[in-house]
Amino acid sequence: MTDSGAPHALQISKRARNSWAQNLRAIAFTIVFNIGCIMVNGFQFTILLPLGLLPFPATRKLYEEGIRYSKGAFGTLIVLVSQLFAPTTLAVTFQREGSGSFTDQEIERVVGRDSSGRVVSLHLPERAVLIANHQMYADWWYAWCLTYFMGTYKDVLIVLKKSLKWVPIVGWGMQFYRFIFLSRSWASDRLHLANSLAWLGREAQTKDTPLTFILYPEGTLVSKDTRPISKKFADKLGIPDMRHTLLPRSTGLHYSLRSLAPRIPSLGLIDITVAYPGIPPYSYGQSYYTLRSIFFDGVPPPTVHMHIRKFNVAQEVPIGDLSTTNPSAAPSNKLKSKKGHTDAIEVDIPETEKDKFDNWLRDLWRHKDDDLERYLATGSFVADRKEVIEIPVALKRKRDALDAFCFFIPAVVGWLFSRITR
Repeated sequence: MTDSGAPHALQISKRARNSWAQNLRAIAFTIVFNIGCIMVNGFQFTILLPLGLLPFPATRKLYEEGIRYSKGAFGTLIVLVSQLFAPTTLAVTFQREGSGSFTDQEIERVVGRDSSGRVVSLHLPERAVLIANHQMYADWWYAWCLTYFMGTYKDVLIVLKKSLKWVPIVGWGMQFYRFIFLSRSWASDRLHLANSLAWLGREAQTKDTPLTFILYPEGTLVSKDTRPISKKFADKLGIPDMRHTLLPRSTGLHYSLRSLAPRIPSLGLIDITVAYPGIPPYSYGQSYYTLRSIFFDGVPPPTVHMHIRKFNVAQEVPIGDLSTTNPSAAPSNKLKSKKGHTDAIEVDIPETEKDKFDNWLRDLWRHKDDDLERYLATGSFVADRKEVIEIPVALKRKRDALDAFCFFIPAVVGWLFSRITR
């Protein structure tokens, strides 16, 4: 189902040239977003970095809380610029086991509203690995917007391409956030991922803070280049290929769940099927929505549909025997980093357990494929529209706009420094 006359339903290459209004919007977005990024990054360099260099427990604690605040500031910034320059609504639905529709009482247990009835919170697992299908580069943007309403936007961790690590300002900031940068080669990524997960596990054991660890098991976008690779992989396994997604690769997700689950007994898995209006069947999301077209051209998806499944990892996900992932395992199982650290535990997963998890994940992706088929046919993941929770992507409080710029503290520090040294 498509909105054939709407701008978002036209391929970007077939849209009319930008108007003056769109060009002015692009300039305004660039100014506001870059100022926000500079303030957040400036806060990290001018306030947090000196704190992190001091060898005192109290300053270290302040440093860690400051990192959480700066990460939350960036999460707030992307909600703010979406509200100002690319308004959209999250249409959230939930998968219910068995048949029947959600009752009003079940919906209200998941949703928090303010006195005016506006949705201000979603009660989802606070410590979870979040996985989703991957159609375009803005997927991570809208996933982070979702965590703003989940209340975990200060505790997001994302796995990204290694090439993004040194992007000026944004890449530097993501290094402060301890995002995980991988080269998409398991042989070279294994040690780095293991060390990163060991750090996450220690944080979970010692601190009562949320965690939303975002992974995309497909590893890349659905496109004309990746579709044949998925088909070739399916043929090799002797199974049907997906129709609207790529066959997921289970290694990184399986390894992550096995590393985190022993340290986080309540660990959840949040699986989201994401769909965007205007994209015809068997077309590619990146042909209709890019970060540039959304925010520079001002043609966002009018609605971002998110169909959510929740799992208790310990009880519902076949990650296998966890006894070998205990941190007290034999020293020979430990991985050493280049600096000689032995924080990460290297565990060889038995082939039978790998196969079981691989099959489980592929079955989950086939359900996702079926959900997308239903969405393309009807425009919704659910039959009863009363089950759709609509959440405008907008700040919950006006004062959050100041958080998005870290209250301009770096600018104030720079001004004071210039006055002192004059």
